Amino acid sequence: MPISVVIAYSAPVMALFIGVDVGGTFTDLVALHEGELTLLKVPTTRPPDRGVSEGLRQLAIQAGFDLRQSDRLVHGTTAATNALLESRWAKTALITTEGFRDVLAIGRQNRPELYDWSVGRPEPMVPRERRYELTERVNAAGEIVTALDERQLDDVIPQLRDVDAVAVCFLFSYLNPTHERRVREHLERELSVPIVISSDVLPEYREYERTSTTVVSAALRPIVGDYLQRLSDRLTEEGIETPPAIMQSNGGLAKSEVAWRHPERLLLSGPAGGVAGAQYVSELAGVSDVITLDMGGTSCDVALIEDGRPQQRAETRVGGYEVRAPMVDVHTVGAGGGSIAWIDNGGALRVGPHSAGADPGPAAFGTGEAPTVTDAHLVLGRFDPERPLGGRQLGLERARQAIDKQVAQPLEMNVEDAALGILAIANAHMERAIRVVTVEQGHDPRDFALLAFGGAGPLHAPSLAETLGIETVIVPPAAGVLSALGMLTTDERQDRVQSMVQPSDRIDPDDVQRQFERLRDDAERELPAETIEHRRSVEMRYQGQAYSLDLELNELTPEAIIQLARRFHQRHGERYGYAMDDHPTEWVALRLTSIAKRERPQLAELPTSSRQARSERRAVHFAGHGRCDAEVFERVNLAQDEQLTGPAVMEGPESTIVVPPSWEVTLDRWGNVILERR
Repeated sequence: MPISVVIAYSAPVMALFIGVDVGGTFTDLVALHEGELTLLKVPTTRPPDRGVSEGLRQLAIQAGFDLRQSDRLVHGTTAATNALLESRWAKTALITTEGFRDVLAIGRQNRPELYDWSVGRPEPMVPRERRYELTERVNAAGEIVTALDERQLDDVIPQLRDVDAVAVCFLFSYLNPTHERRVREHLERELSVPIVISSDVLPEYREYERTSTTVVSAALRPIVGDYLQRLSDRLTEEGIETPPAIMQSNGGLAKSEVAWRHPERLLLSGPAGGVAGAQYVSELAGVSDVITLDMGGTSCDVALIEDGRPQQRAETRVGGYEVRAPMVDVHTVGAGGGSIAWIDNGGALRVGPHSAGADPGPAAFGTGEAPTVTDAHLVLGRFDPERPLGGRQLGLERARQAIDKQVAQPLEMNVEDAALGILAIANAHMERAIRVVTVEQGHDPRDFALLAFGGAGPLHAPSLAETLGIETVIVPPAAGVLSALGMLTTDERQDRVQSMVQPSDRIDPDDVQRQFERLRDDAERELPAETIEHRRSVEMRYQGQAYSLDLELNELTPEAIIQLARRFHQRHGERYGYAMDDHPTEWVALRLTSIAKRERPQLAELPTSSRQARSERRAVHFAGHGRCDAEVFERVNLAQDEQLTGPAVMEGPESTIVVPPSWEVTLDRWGNVILERR
């Protein structure tokens, strides 16, 4: 059943805004209507658009609005990610420069595990027999030295009749896309499938990354297109005529047609919504440096927000395939409420990465048999067996039996200790993930607050903070559906890039200005005619270096260019521990981020007096403290500035917060729960 709390927001009072986030276990929905926020969790279905449609119908019935009144619908989708992970992409062909058909197979020589001889690579998405070469050549200066032989293209066309998409990637086309565009025009006259060219997808140097990203984009376009079309048809059946805005990996929204043209930008769609929500909440809480912990039923996503901005990265690997596109720097591990506990062949307790998901779900749901993290929390008293979780009634005895039989007995321990062990291992996975986005990037986690959300994040955050030396944990209102709510707080965004490998002392400010103006014009054609904010940045590196750092560029003057080089030396020293101040630097690429501002919802202040005091006491087990007599609070009835002490459990309609004995709690005026170590 959904739950409702009153908020205020800046949009007209009759506006109806809806956010939908499809996760691996649950689909989260939020609606802002007439000053009220309605939240709903429903099990994720296959196909997911069916669950979205059913969830919207339930949401409208429970909250009492008509879906036809919808002014904005924002959607985070896993369609692109699941297609890569499950190898369900479209049958794709690749057309490339003569001599370069094997770039996909050669790839890079990087090894994920340096000394592991058994490490393998996935097969290329396009097999060799569907990779075709054409005679043409553009040199490193962007000059055509060998004209395109279109007669060869005519010979290839009959072999393309049975493919679902075609990727085109020529050498140095990021400098001169003439040949790629001619091939696209020619093929579009002969074929009725998507023709994707690399100069549109990724106009950057590095042949392997550009080829791989273009192939991924082409292979996913029919899959994502079919999903978005089915979703649009279902929304139309429900009376929603406004096309959905799609959450992108970069933390911004895109129109549905833009998302279809660039499915490679959707691989972190859901997690990016969570980071957007965390950014919004941290601003309200007055905290600019936070580590985000988004733990759902299947996985846990962690990210870093520094000085109020989420950290970004330029590429990722999904299912073993390289994709280069701007995205929020999110690190994911297989640790969620549905993660299964099991004993390996060596007799050691393991947790995840496999998940029970929504079906069959944890043993406590009554349909599954495997013990999970959720079952461990139930056995330890963190959940009320009489209170449904995600619409499912919990069975305490089933959870105890699953943990006892499959974990406690093989390890010769009692059920409570086995449950604590399950949680300790899940925490260890998340701790390593946090160290990836902090320590490995030159940040001390003790300098940040931990902002926990997702259905399971607030259950684990205090114990993780203790391990990492973090003093403050923040749990936002509507923590269990923050990803869906976060999508309503973000803006439309487009990222553009243009390679420009030149020594820093030879940069022509006028030429750079012309390049940025071209990128700006391209972005504004896809953004609404609202207030658009443009942010310019430059990728820089030391000459001879393989990888670069991204630096913001506010002015385009000779003095600003000199100052940019100084900032690069400083940033390099902070990131890598050394700087070579006398070594020449070079520019690698120009980047433009264009943002069309949207109205943001505004949370209402909490009342100044409690509507309900402490409701009950319950036995709860804590690592290092044993069995404790904990107070249980109904979170939605607490007031601002209320102060509580652990051990305690704060139950909410969409998430539960566990407060260990060594922690104190206050609520700020926006409903954020602030936990601090005594």
